Amino acid sequence: MDNFDSDGPPDSEWEDRGDLAWNEFDWERYLREQDDAVHRYLGFYEAFRLQPDRIDRVAEQMGWEPQEESEVAAAAEESESDDEAPDFIEEEDVYTLHKNPVFVATKAIYLSLRRPWELAATDPAKVPPALAVPFLVTLHRGEEYAALAIHALDFGDYAMAISLLKRALAALNQSMALMNGETAGRHPAVRPFRESALPRLFDLREIWLRVIAECRRELSRPIDEES
Repeated sequence: MDNFDSDGPPDSEWEDRGDLAWNEFDWERYLREQDDAVHRYLGFYEAFRLQPDRIDRVAEQMGWEPQEESEVAAAAEESESDDEAPDFIEEEDVYTLHKNPVFVATKAIYLSLRRPWELAATDPAKVPPALAVPFLVTLHRGEEYAALAIHALDFGDYAMAISLLKRALAALNQSMALMNGETAGRHPAVRPFRESALPRLFDLREIWLRVIAECRRELSRPIDEES
């Protein structure tokens, strides 16, 4: 959606995938490659972190530029004109939730929040437990709801995706409130983290709000347009 269009297959394509004869090693390799995508996104994000349009620039670097409608239509016609389906599934054709651009962006930005916070929060002298634990809880809750929302999005349940993203946004607002609270302001070790964390939280909100807006556009489309 915008630069975060889902790469997932349309409805009913799951049944057309055939048997994917992968063993545990194949799936482990696949998951490692998706982990690499998260770290690649994070590398671009850090490089553009001072740019106001960083999430769009990172999306471009990841190759997530939106296709023109004519290109999408041409690709659909080409797919429908194929007489024979391939007898095998190439690795780049395999889609899971882990390839969804919104999922990758969400995981990467949350990783950039959670990793330094976990290091700082291990020292009670730097970060009091009354702040360390609740903030981690809000990060976990926001990421969990966002992942569930993207799962719903991949299956075309736009209303469910909106509801889950609203819950993710509520958790994100709690994260922001903790970072802007008096407890965080009193501790010198927290201030540098807060300066870095708040823009990242705002970026997560921007990404999710874009997805919500696109979901609402899809839900408002006349039924005739979907046929």
